[in-house]
Amino acid sequence: MTEHQENLKRIISNIERVFLGKRNVVEMMLIATIAKGHVLIQDVPGVGKTSLASALSKSLDTSFKRIQFTPDTTPSDVIGFSMYNMDTGSFSYMKGAVLNNIVLADELNRTSPKTQAALLEVMEEYQVTVDGTTHPVPNPFMLIATQNPYEQYGTYPLPESQLDRFMMTISVGYPAEEVAAQIVQNSSKKPDIKPVTNIQEIISMQQSVEEVFISKDICEYIVRIAVKTRNNPYLQTGISTRGTLLLTAAAKGRAFINNRDFVIPDDIIELAQPVCAHRLILNSEGKAKRLSSEDILRNILKEVKVPLA
Repeated sequence: MTEHQENLKRIISNIERVFLGKRNVVEMMLIATIAKGHVLIQDVPGVGKTSLASALSKSLDTSFKRIQFTPDTTPSDVIGFSMYNMDTGSFSYMKGAVLNNIVLADELNRTSPKTQAALLEVMEEYQVTVDGTTHPVPNPFMLIATQNPYEQYGTYPLPESQLDRFMMTISVGYPAEEVAAQIVQNSSKKPDIKPVTNIQEIISMQQSVEEVFISKDICEYIVRIAVKTRNNPYLQTGISTRGTLLLTAAAKGRAFINNRDFVIPDDIIELAQPVCAHRLILNSEGKAKRLSSEDILRNILKEVKVPLA
């Protein structure tokens, strides 16, 4: 595991050359990467979301594609389409932007629900189907999506089925004052990000993460949290089975990044908000009381007994 740890340190240091003062955000992105998860970044424009995704891809030496979603973006722009070839008299598949290792779906909630739905298959099955033919995406594959606050003009809320496919939702936030001053001072200097690892190393990490041990007690702890959300009087929708599986995978990823080959309760507690909060849908009573899914989840974590490490 020592070689992997050195690689992870190099990746973090490399990303922080262009994405300053947000170590926790960088670590969350890496957890999702090695745990085979997708990430939704919800924040205001201009806080470095695209820079983060690009720096991650360059550091890992993977193929990268950014899709700028707008109201007129079509599903074929995302997954590709079949084009008739007059020379051969047959149809040829023209690859869509999603057939890359890391795909940035920028401002995903600005496009129509039909185009949003084009990503459902690839997020779950790691493949796209065009005219009845299935095309697998490269390995590894990761979707990083950004969305603007719902209050902004021209946004379409993401459906619950799509939100549930994201391993975690994170917020970048504005940088601290001293970091912001450093960013402004160095605005004319754009570091050239070089690869510090490769695809085979990432795949090896992902395989190692799957082997991280998680005890029966901690598995039951995850399920008890999920059951509490499903029975909460202020929630219409609780944590799904997919949600519990993704929380388990993310916890293994956090353990791996912290140089452990086993999951501890703190992994679950630290990841509960980014992995689970976006899966909780308030009912009318919860909205009337102006509650938030984060507050409800925080209270549930206080109520559920934490197993011994």
